[in-house]
Amino acid sequence: MITLYTIGFTKKSAEQFFELLRRNHIEKLVDVRINNSSQLAGFAKGSDLEYFVKNLCHADYVHITDFAPTKELLSKWRKEEVNWEQYTKIYLGLLKERSIIKKYGVKNFNNSCFLCSEETPEMCHRRLLVEFLKENCNEEVKIIHLV
Repeated sequence: MITLYTIGFTKKSAEQFFELLRRNHIEKLVDVRINNSSQLAGFAKGSDLEYFVKNLCHADYVHITDFAPTKELLSKWRKEEVNWEQYTKIYLGLLKERSIIKKYGVKNFNNSCFLCSEETPEMCHRRLLVEFLKENCNEEVKIIHLV
């Protein structure tokens, strides 16, 4: 069985965030944001995050922009030019177009946690991503959202 985790950093202290990763024995943190260097990210800026994850959680860190929506799609979502249903359809289309299953596989992400900024997974692409991975592989996949 492959276990995939997701987490958002918004409204979490550094202590809460890293303890969730540590307690769940995350082996790899997969950053699925298009931009991981925003000042708004605080402790979750990519360069700092790599250091923290390695030293506090003894896990690897990777930033995979193929898993992120485009800047254009994010902009349309934020400006409410597309609704959630439209966003979902476009984003899932991007994942297919990018051939992420063929390119990355799913087994490589066992005990990995997919990171984005959204506080909860309901309306975040990280949830759509792990569900896409689950639906498009020949393995049994368990999804756990760390909130």
